[in-house]
Amino acid sequence: MEDNFNKYLGSKLKLRRLALGLTQTKVAKAINVTFQQIQKYEKGTNGVSSIRLLQLANYLKVPVNYFFEDYPECLINLEKNQESHMTVNYNFLVKIYSELNNDQKLKFSKSLQASNIGISKVG
Repeated sequence: MEDNFNKYLGSKLKLRRLALGLTQTKVAKAINVTFQQIQKYEKGTNGVSSIRLLQLANYLKVPVNYFFEDYPECLINLEKNQESHMTVNYNFLVKIYSELNNDQKLKFSKSLQASNIGISKVG
């Protein structure tokens, strides 16, 4: 999987570099590596360290997740993470609510009712 990912990341890097009309040399100088290193990144021969990935993302003006967003393994993990985050957030909210005093709970309930009224008017 690692080799496949390196090739995938390399193709995303090359695609973005070409879209911006940049040479391998120009990108290499910007992140303080040789153009041969950029070649190796683009071919998937070498993996890209996290700091280099951050430098590349900044220089190429893309978010770091640009390099991961369509990779199948990342999409599967994204779905799993979203499900687990929903559970974690729910548990967190329950914990916080249980720590409120009665006055705070009353204010919270009124806020919820007001927001539900606003939502029902929109929907």
